Amino acid sequence: MTEFEGNVLADLSVLKSQMKQLMGVGQPGRLNQLEDRVAQHERSVQRMKGLLGAGGAVLAMLHLAIDYFRR
Repeated sequence: MTEFEGNVLADLSVLKSQMKQLMGVGQPGRLNQLEDRVAQHERSVQRMKGLLGAGGAVLAMLHLAIDYFRR
């Protein structure tokens, strides 16, 4: 085996171990954990958008009530 072939095989074994770490071996890997974190963040963003929309509606109703009683 030449030096080049040895280097290629060493690099491939490093790549293989990194892919196992990324994908997970029997346990959730880093990629799965990252997907879970992104999904949780998206749920939080949607929840905040809903709360802000409801708050805007309440504020609009309050302004309408103030204008109604002002006249």
